[in-house]
Amino acid sequence: QVQLVESGGGLVQPGGSLRLSCVASEVTFTWRDMSWYRQVPGKERELVAQIRRVGDTTTYADSVKGRFTISRIRNNVKEMLYLQMNNLKLEDTAMYYCYVRTLSDTNWGQGTQVTVSS
Repeated sequence: QVQLVESGGGLVQPGGSLRLSCVASEVTFTWRDMSWYRQVPGKERELVAQIRRVGDTTTYADSVKGRFTISRIRNNVKEMLYLQMNNLKLEDTAMYYCYVRTLSDTNWGQGTQVTVSS
């Protein structure tokens, strides 16, 4: 059974950095793309960054290009997904979710809160 567990959120000042992590179990041979989404209350969940299995190609939302970096490594039978967030802005405040699409389904993590505040 696929399990996604995020960590790394927290409170940071504008201009600061955070690294989010997601441990993805049972997806090593079946994942097609892995992504980070974020959501603020009252708004739709939005795609922040995505990495695709083919070529490890990446895509970013315009609002985070040049500031955020998505990456992944395989750790034994688990996939580790990361989101390095630099030069954080007030508008980056949101709940961040790990998302994995496999051959047969889609999976969401429980979310980790990122708050950017002075």
